[in-house]
Amino acid sequence: MEIEFPTDRIKKAQQLRTIIVLVALYLLMASNAMAMAVPAAGSFAYDLYDIGVNQILLGPIGFVAGVACMVFAAILAIRQMILPAAGVVLGGAFLLKADAVVQTIGATII
Repeated sequence: MEIEFPTDRIKKAQQLRTIIVLVALYLLMASNAMAMAVPAAGSFAYDLYDIGVNQILLGPIGFVAGVACMVFAAILAIRQMILPAAGVVLGGAFLLKADAVVQTIGATII
């Protein structure tokens, strides 16, 4: 059995306090945020954006996937699998409201 002296507790408390202060300072640091812009027509990435976002995500494929997620979430909820159902509902909502999500998505640059 190991005996713990009061000085060990004081050192551990000081280390914990230092870690908490460093984490708080890191969280309070400001960073630049830049929203992603839609590529201009004719640019290199516009064709990929048009196919991936406009035709698939915002098109009928994305809508059907969103409705299928909602049906699957209902089945999971009926089977009392609430936590997986909540995740599937979030994914389905993302697919159904993809146009709003695509407009507001941004990348944080530190």
